[in-house]
Amino acid sequence: MIGRLNHIAIAVTDIAAASAVYRDMLGANVSAPLPQPEHGVTVVFIELPNTKVELLEPLGAHSPIAKFLEKNADGGMHHVCYEVNDIIAARDRLKAAGARVLGDGEPKIGAHGKPVLFLHPKDFCGALVELEQV
Repeated sequence: MIGRLNHIAIAVTDIAAASAVYRDMLGANVSAPLPQPEHGVTVVFIELPNTKVELLEPLGAHSPIAKFLEKNADGGMHHVCYEVNDIIAARDRLKAAGARVLGDGEPKIGAHGKPVLFLHPKDFCGALVELEQV
């Protein structure tokens, strides 16, 4: 069902400083910051030959990333994102198997302009999972 790893997301308190680490220390290609108010974050993508790293900075006090950073002051890995061909079919199969889809269960448009869903970390070995339709 799942396809390739689309990205790994890391929550950060300062997206400019985190971007500089990847750009200046690691020599990575770093995108411009992209505010995503509907998700409560600003994102930056670090392009790698085989996947991406997504840096997430809270956009406002009610951001889910702000809550994550309250518990993890230094930041850290937030979620992994896997590609699926049909997000509705994937959702329905996962729900039938007992997985919990977060939110209202309907896909939202993610930072790449494609439908995404999040799955409860307690159902996936403690990792928050994002599915993105390709």
